[in-house]
Amino acid sequence: MQNKIESNITVKIVNEAMSKTETISGAISDITLEEAHFVARVAAKVVGADDVVLLTLVADDGSALAPWTPGAHVDLVLTDELTRQYSLCGDPSDAASYTVGVLNEAAGRGGSRFVHETLEVGDSVTVRGPRNHFRLVEAEGYLFIAGGIGITPIAAMIREVEARNKPWTLVYGGRTLSSMMFHEELGAYAGKTTLWPKDEKGRMDLPTILGNPAAGTAVYVCGPESLLVAVESICEPTWPAGALHLERFTPKTIEGAVDVEFEIELASSGQRFTVPADKSVLRVLEENGVRILSSCGEGTCGTCETEIIEGTVDHRDSVLTPAEQAENVCMMVCVSRASCPVLVLDL
Repeated sequence: MQNKIESNITVKIVNEAMSKTETISGAISDITLEEAHFVARVAAKVVGADDVVLLTLVADDGSALAPWTPGAHVDLVLTDELTRQYSLCGDPSDAASYTVGVLNEAAGRGGSRFVHETLEVGDSVTVRGPRNHFRLVEAEGYLFIAGGIGITPIAAMIREVEARNKPWTLVYGGRTLSSMMFHEELGAYAGKTTLWPKDEKGRMDLPTILGNPAAGTAVYVCGPESLLVAVESICEPTWPAGALHLERFTPKTIEGAVDVEFEIELASSGQRFTVPADKSVLRVLEENGVRILSSCGEGTCGTCETEIIEGTVDHRDSVLTPAEQAENVCMMVCVSRASCPVLVLDL
């Protein structure tokens, strides 16, 4: 956990008139903002695997892009109604372009379909970020587990730890081998990578894969919710605390959540607002003219991370680890609520 820094105060003053790029280190996430957003052009669109396209994005004005680290993602503002988050999977040393992989999800909310069917080379798209709440921590070794499109942030991490000569292993599952992006590149690491196409090998044998908890080993997992839940159920009682690192694409299920009315106070002005049971903190802030960055609206992207000055929070996000939630340092105001009468926020 980093020291608390006034990240959200900085975010509040970001506006379209700014021309500089800055990195904001918050309680949890590192956010790199270039005017809070920039216009990118689709320089390339190629097939990455079955139902997956790789987009290469460059700044429309030809300028260098903000730096990023493995695990980071960007927001693509596709239309007024469609903003989606995609993990960066290219080369962090390449300041000229970003690369993202997009799975065409038939049961999705329309973002991936727009990318696959409508977005073409030469089109412009607004990009926000990069933002990283899935950081690669220092460890003695690494166990990576990826499912399907979850390989996108993992691939960048593997290139990084390989360059550092750190021990690592990868277990990578997908429906079929042809549906698994980067399988040729990653499969070339003999003895380190296990490819697990479901049509050939069935489901991943997670109890065996995770059966030897090792002190000093960081476990990184990204993929469908069923994979994350299964890994959590094995790791939480057996692996050292803090070893497991997850990134979710969809919000986790919160059991028994009850919404009640409470108040929020802005530390900078002392203003108080009532948050009724049927509205989020984010909605109330917006209705009262307090604008902070937000994106997913469901607690998965970390954009609306806000520091807590006083009070306790009913954390409902899918970003913070249980330990981070227990520290009560920050909250995702799009979904989390107060578990006290008044919550004082660093706004």
